[in-house]
Amino acid sequence: MVRIRMKRMGRRHAPTYRVAAVDGRATRDGRVIEELGHYNPSAKNEAQRFVINAERIAYWLSKGAQPSDTVRTLLKAMDKAKAAVK
Repeated sequence: MVRIRMKRMGRRHAPTYRVAAVDGRATRDGRVIEELGHYNPSAKNEAQRFVINAERIAYWLSKGAQPSDTVRTLLKAMDKAKAAVK
């Protein structure tokens, strides 16, 4: 099963994460199928904190990919932020 989850990058005590489509059996930082965006929790600008390719996320979800709990929470927060701006 394909999962959409985060891959830890960056240095010690200053993590950044890449959102990626991976095989569910792969390790956290293992081989990815496709990079879908990134998440930088320490970014000052809210727009730069969570950046994703929404079209590719929708594609993988339509193919049956399951987002991790953290990615699901971030996607919901992003949708709420977009709704508040409109």
